[in-house]
Amino acid sequence: MAILVLGGAGYIGSHTVAALCEAGREVVVVDNLETGFKKAVHPDAKFYEGDISDNDFMTNVFKSETIEAVIHFAAYSLVGESVGNPLKYYENNLCKTRDFLACMIANGVDKIVFSSTAATYGEPERVPIMESDRTEPTNPYGETKLAMEKMFKWAGNAHGISFVSLRYFNACGAHKSGNIGEAHNPESHLVPLILQVPNNQREFISVFGNDYPTEDGTCIRDYIHVTDLAQAHILAVDYLQNGGKSDIFNLGNGVGFSVKEVIETARKATGHPIPAKEVERRAGDPAQLIASSEKAKTILGWKPEHDSLEEIISSAWIWHKNHPNGYQD
Repeated sequence: MAILVLGGAGYIGSHTVAALCEAGREVVVVDNLETGFKKAVHPDAKFYEGDISDNDFMTNVFKSETIEAVIHFAAYSLVGESVGNPLKYYENNLCKTRDFLACMIANGVDKIVFSSTAATYGEPERVPIMESDRTEPTNPYGETKLAMEKMFKWAGNAHGISFVSLRYFNACGAHKSGNIGEAHNPESHLVPLILQVPNNQREFISVFGNDYPTEDGTCIRDYIHVTDLAQAHILAVDYLQNGGKSDIFNLGNGVGFSVKEVIETARKATGHPIPAKEVERRAGDPAQLIASSEKAKTILGWKPEHDSLEEIISSAWIWHKNHPNGYQD
């Protein structure tokens, strides 16, 4: 019996595949390699290259393998791109997931763990954010993820599917081996962008806005190590296999760090001065996003083990320093 990981050649997907393989689980990966990398897939996982919306392809995977549960990472995730090209996000994130879900139901698989996002909340009503808080996304990326959650709920009611949606905050860091890490092109996440400066790939890091209602005027975010995220997905699969009901969980450390604090921590981790330049705010950036993860800790038994910002950035630096061009080296 295997766990099917969709998008298992991507950043968080590859770390989850590695964690599953390290735990001795049987893993099948499906990825179309549009944004993922075959090199990132653990050698013990069985790999199929193809699109999750291709019914013939996915039917073959289900017929060839004995799948007990699915973990779904196969979605676009760039907020800015989603605003400029919303239909691309609706097509890939929502329509292709709909096609996959129909194939999954037809092949008798009834458990799925879904990679969701804090972007489903939009501008938060309070900090820390609770799972029961209002969901009003401020961009198509968050809107499509929220629509996917609702699709799982209604499909579950009609077809008996159990699902867990994991809404996570700022994923970062890299595997302890240093062999897999974050590799996006273009890169849009703060930690790898900062680390491009000591890697001589940019001259400075831009700080978007210094007049937010925070202690140092810069945005505050909740950073979570990708390895801790991977463990949460495994716990969620186990929870469903043990008869757990469909549910939604936040994943974060419950601690916020400002942009300036992250830059300062990166300076210490790399020994580089990392010049920073303050520029205008970006539209739609909330001042603070911090998760309450008490529900995941209580129900799933999740406990982040790599929750210091220093450890997160140091692990990312080992990866980026040794792989300045990601998997293209």
